[in-house]
Amino acid sequence: MSSTRTASGKTSGKNRTWRNWGGTVRARPAREVAPASVDELAAAVRGAAEDGLRVKAVGSGHSFTSIAATDGVLIRPHLLTGIRGIDRDAMTVTVEAGTPLRRLNLALAREGLSLTNMGDIMEQTVSGAIATGTHGTGRDSASIAAQVRGLEMVTADGSVLTCSAHENGEVFAAARIGLGALGVVTAITFAVEPVFLLTAREEPMPLQRVLADFDELWAENEHFEFYWFPHTGSTNTKRNNRSAGPARPVGRLQGWFEDEFLSNGVFQAANQVGRLVPAATPAIARISSRALSARTYTDTPYKVFTSPRRVRFVEMEYAVPRAAVVEALRELKAMVDRSRLRISFPVEVRTAPADDITLSTASGRDSAYIAVHMFRGTPHQAYFTAAERIFTAHEGRPHWGKLHTRDAEYFSRVYPRFGEFTALRDRLDPERLFLNDYVRRVLGS
Repeated sequence: MSSTRTASGKTSGKNRTWRNWGGTVRARPAREVAPASVDELAAAVRGAAEDGLRVKAVGSGHSFTSIAATDGVLIRPHLLTGIRGIDRDAMTVTVEAGTPLRRLNLALAREGLSLTNMGDIMEQTVSGAIATGTHGTGRDSASIAAQVRGLEMVTADGSVLTCSAHENGEVFAAARIGLGALGVVTAITFAVEPVFLLTAREEPMPLQRVLADFDELWAENEHFEFYWFPHTGSTNTKRNNRSAGPARPVGRLQGWFEDEFLSNGVFQAANQVGRLVPAATPAIARISSRALSARTYTDTPYKVFTSPRRVRFVEMEYAVPRAAVVEALRELKAMVDRSRLRISFPVEVRTAPADDITLSTASGRDSAYIAVHMFRGTPHQAYFTAAERIFTAHEGRPHWGKLHTRDAEYFSRVYPRFGEFTALRDRLDPERLFLNDYVRRVLGS
């Protein structure tokens, strides 16, 4: 029987196979550690190096890629949680790296504070979310990592490094989206603001109109996104804008019916039917596109930005230049229409402004995200391969935590500052303690 060890090296029981949320990755680490302090985590990193084992940290496992997989030491940060401190003068909050976004959002709301923007789920840990470039949609406000103002991390030699725009700035520029390749993040300082209200307007809209008016819809709304249902000409759109109030949240019964019963329960059943009877998928897509009616509600940000996602799926998402998104979507629709593919999941489209993070998918350019999904257990390779061919023709950059086939040679062409990141990695981790197969593919060995 093999064993796991705590950060102090004590046996804590047999090791287990780790699986991610999407069921696309599994790994059997030599040992797992759950440090309760930065000192314990640093000791675990030094101990792994002494034992010749590589190190990866894993959060909630919501990445579809093997970015967190290892056969060495798997660090689980679930004991490194909670808020370290709030600075109301600087309007920042410092939070332990293993804190789930859900817990952070609730804690901030109790303090009358909020992040400016966030993704559409909040199950990830804060460190996992920034490491992979998790984002929502925004005309002016960018990804979760773009809201980071400081980082604390344990590097390959077991030392603790702090960085910000004013301290170790070259590390800060890269480590906000570090892919777990530069060190293990232990704490994050986020910019926050006084809690505000968002009014969400959700309504169906023909795809033709969305594409024709995309620039206008983007310009007129702080946060615009839409879902196109393949095999149909239909979309569901969502526009979120700040509101003076009053709050008018979705009613409890309405929320359960639309967000749980329809969007999760019925959708799960429909996808199971589609998996068993692929020929029924276009009809299911047409029904799904008409299932949700228009609604408007006003609530605190995390209740508007995020929603429950209980139906398991696999996903690929690419960021293309915002100016190219309409053309890319037209090409994607044409590809689906002429193929024999049967796709029951909608395509999600969001935007982000350019940022200054070295390996951000929006680094240096205004971007739009196109995400394709398939129900878990349904063959996805043909669809994703065809979609990826379209996205890469537009110099697309794949989400680091979602399925793709790109490698370091490709990234060196679509990221002008790719060499800055790899040079910093050479300095911080020359022995490649934080290497795994995924990191080797996307960054080189």
